[in-house]
Amino acid sequence: MTMSSPPTGTPASAPRNWRLIVSLGVVFFVLLTLYAAVLGVLLPNQIQSIDPASKTKTLGIVFAITSVFSTISTPFAGAFSDRTRSRFGRRTPWIVIGGIIGGGTIVLVPHGANLAVVTTLWVVAVISLNSMQPAITTIVADRFSVEERGFVSGVVGAAMTAGVSAGTIYGGLLAHDLTLAYGALGGGIVVTCLGFVLLNPEPREALPPLPPFRAGAFLRSFWINPREHPDFAWAFLGRFTIYMGYQAIVTYLLYILQDHIGLSQADANSKIAQLSSVTFVALVFSGLASGWLSDRLQRRKPLVFVAGIVMALAVAAPLVQPTATGMLVYAVLIGLGYGAFMSVDLALMTQVLPASEGSDDTGKDLGILTTAVNVPQILSPVLAAMLLSASGNDYPLLFMVAGMFVLAGAGLVLPIRSVR
Repeated sequence: MTMSSPPTGTPASAPRNWRLIVSLGVVFFVLLTLYAAVLGVLLPNQIQSIDPASKTKTLGIVFAITSVFSTISTPFAGAFSDRTRSRFGRRTPWIVIGGIIGGGTIVLVPHGANLAVVTTLWVVAVISLNSMQPAITTIVADRFSVEERGFVSGVVGAAMTAGVSAGTIYGGLLAHDLTLAYGALGGGIVVTCLGFVLLNPEPREALPPLPPFRAGAFLRSFWINPREHPDFAWAFLGRFTIYMGYQAIVTYLLYILQDHIGLSQADANSKIAQLSSVTFVALVFSGLASGWLSDRLQRRKPLVFVAGIVMALAVAAPLVQPTATGMLVYAVLIGLGYGAFMSVDLALMTQVLPASEGSDDTGKDLGILTTAVNVPQILSPVLAAMLLSASGNDYPLLFMVAGMFVLAGAGLVLPIRSVR
């Protein structure tokens, strides 16, 4: 559906709430810094130290296990935040509790003595952080009008993509000291979440009384019929497919630099930091420019489509030129493409949510759309590991498959009708 003004009645002509916009950007920057550092650098290094002979397969298994829990927890947390009634609001308790438990658990991850302990700690952290994320994502729909969401989404998207680069740089520089690296990230997310709710208290609003909770009806509400809501289905599939391709490369970037480009582990960590610095500049520019442009034109689909094409070109660069130069081209193009995609995609998602008669299911519906990111985190590393194992670490084949997924995902947004 195309959502009207937020529940609080914020008019499109009202002055922009810059404190809230900047605060959202900061939270998402720190959150994505954490994810990128842990998933892209710290955890691969930790697993390589624990199980060097089977590092690729083991990394895929760990990601698959934790992503199953994140996929389940995200829509459920979004749905329960819709039903939450407290003196602090609907979203605030989830942001605070999820941030504290998630951040506290991250601090403990480097002290895991074996794969079982590391995986268990990461599962707890992922469940907590993914319970916090839909609540804070829903604020974009809760507190901003449709006309503002392109700009806000651009700021959030730029912050998220900047966090991806910053996290990769951070992880590459601190991979030698996992205790410090994990500890600063865990503490950072706790401080950021608490600061957000203190600076931006949830507006008091009259909410309709909750219908009685019935488990069967609650579980059935997670099924959104694609025939009745085709735009939601196309948006889900497009996001899912793009992330399948994107995640396959990002997850194994450290190993690509070692096994495909030929760098040592130390040099690969250093190179990740250098490449991410380049990506950082490209994606911040792309994210802010795309968000501004989508609001000005009131068009989302063409920008998402072009972003997917640029991401596919990025994936092709190391295939055509398996050198440090090829990786530099990848760094520039993935920054431009992913920055534009992230900045516009969130605004598009808020405009395809199914209408729910007499209720506000924004948190649940955005949580479902978030699984289009989480499920690829399960499938993509596992399928990539299987592909690499079966092909004798044939990374060019991985690049080709990833590029096909990204191209297909770009095309899947075109059938959406309710958003231009």
